[in-house]
Parts: sequence; C-alpha cells; structure tokens
Amino acid sequence: MFTQQNNATVATVFKQGDYVLYRDPARFWTGQPNHTFVCRIETVWATGLHTLTALHTGRAVYGVKSDYMRLLPPLDAMRDIDTAPLNTGTGADDMTAAAMAWLTQQHTTANRLPKLPDQS
Repeated sequence: MFTQQNNATVATVFKQGDYVLYRDPARFWTGQPNHTFVCRIETVWATGLHTLTALHTGRAVYGVKSDYMRLLPPLDAMRDIDTAPLNTGTGADDMTAAAMAWLTQQHTTANRLPKLPDQS
C-alpha cells in the first residue's frame, strides 16, 4: 500500500536570544566534520536571515536561513531538574552540577524569611 507523505513543515518563529541547533549546510553537504552546533540568535533581520553566536567558539555566524536551525526548547534544558527523583536518597546523584546549584539557590531563597525595610 502506497502512502503519500506530507512534506510540509511547521514554520518556527525564531526570536533574539533563542537557543538553536544550527547545521552549516556547506560543511554538511561537503562531508566536513563539526557541521552542527548550538548557537544563540543575536539578530533576526527583516530579510528573514539571522545572525548567530556559536556557543562553543563565541564566533558569529552570519546570514543563516531558518531552514537550517531547530529551536532548543527550555523544557529540554531543564528536564533533569523537572524530573529529578528528589524523594529518594540517590536522586541528587543523577543531577548535573548546574541543576544542583539551581536547586540549592531556590531552596535558600524559599526558606529565607522576608524582611521589612528598616523603619529608622
């Protein structure tokens, strides 16, 4: 049985400050290594092109088309915190150092009594 696939993709609207996975098409199609990496969007131009900053090098990537980017949702970055089994003794052992630091900060802030400003 033959089924026709729908090749339409959902258009993503990228914003300044978004984190994306970028694939350099020239490097990819020529078989060069390191063609895909994480970037932050610095500028969204009216032409539809983007300026990115590669996180691993800090270098700018100019004239990027949306077709070569995929949004990296915050949900994925925070999943280890959201799903940590904190009710067991080993739950914290499976978390990254960044997740532990964030949880420690939240715990300290949440357990601090609010103080009224000095009235003198």
